[in-house]
Amino acid sequence: MFDTMTLTKIAGGLFGTFLVFLLGGWVAETIYHAGGHGDHEQAYVIDVPDSGGGEVVEEVQVPFEELYALADAADGEGAFRACRACHALEDGNNGTGPHLYGVVGRPVDAVAGFDYSGALEEVNDVWTPEQLFAFLENPAQYAPGTKMSYNGMRSETDRVNLIAYLDSIDD
Repeated sequence: MFDTMTLTKIAGGLFGTFLVFLLGGWVAETIYHAGGHGDHEQAYVIDVPDSGGGEVVEEVQVPFEELYALADAADGEGAFRACRACHALEDGNNGTGPHLYGVVGRPVDAVAGFDYSGALEEVNDVWTPEQLFAFLENPAQYAPGTKMSYNGMRSETDRVNLIAYLDSIDD
């Protein structure tokens, strides 16, 4: 079917094609960038009045108490979908992570039979809403060395809604 000469011709054709593209790219670079791009003045300049867009807008930090007062547990149920992969809501039903039934207000290492990493115990004693809020933003930064591999929830509204939902499930 194929002999050595045929394979040599095919390989030579492929290599020759790549060589043509390589040389073509080199010639195009030389042609289009030979003028020292940026060494000359623009041919036509559009004057744009300063709209004051250069001002730095400072983010307003809303206190946690105000955010938590406006929290919606129904929206928090939707935010819980990201947690459902590792955590369960039923009491005693541990997954990859401990169950979250009654998590708001309970001690950090209160779930019997779950092997905690110890990093959370060093940082915190009780899961208050404020502590959960800080933890959910970035678990690895809050408790370095934690086993939890979740990257965090950036939206403050989503975090307070999730905390309100978790607080509502244990009556």
